[in-house]
Amino acid sequence: MPRSTRRPVPALKRVASYRQRMRAAGLRPVQIWVPDTRAPDFVETCRRQARAVAAGDPDPPPPPSQDKGTKKPKANESSSAEDFLRDYHAAYALIYDKNDYVGGIAALRALGYDDHPDVATLLGYANRKLGRYDDAKVWYERALAADPDHALTWSYYGMWQVEQGNVLKAKDDLEKVRLICGNTDCRPYRMLKEVIDGTATY
Repeated sequence: MPRSTRRPVPALKRVASYRQRMRAAGLRPVQIWVPDTRAPDFVETCRRQARAVAAGDPDPPPPPSQDKGTKKPKANESSSAEDFLRDYHAAYALIYDKNDYVGGIAALRALGYDDHPDVATLLGYANRKLGRYDDAKVWYERALAADPDHALTWSYYGMWQVEQGNVLKAKDDLEKVRLICGNTDCRPYRMLKEVIDGTATY
């Protein structure tokens, strides 16, 4: 039986075609974050919240703190969801509000969630601002491995490409952001477009 000579459709076109079909069906893409069911405290947190609901407590207490005499968990097991969000926002403020990139990197690494796409993306951003381009690339790639449709990562990676002189590659990344957002109005698209056009820096 003769083999087909038809060329495979590029992945980018397949994604675009799929998204067009979904929009034609009245749907639109969204990105949401949900609790990590693999987290070591996930089951206990669910039980605690269920007990609080059953007891009619509108404001359940936080998970009990660890006894001093017990062994401390590893870094990637130490934070509850509440701890993670609090410490992530503290690191975020160091980087974006105070331009303390070194301190922000240290705070992010201390979270123990290096493979979280938001954490890896912010690590890439901070390293890029410090001129550590090789490290920034590693973190952007790590973020995309965790979430290939992370629009902000592609936007920042495109800015990295511009700073490396790879404007054509940055435009490819801009198109990826457009496909993920489904429009040209989302902030990641607008930021990268401004950098490519030379009207802004981030």
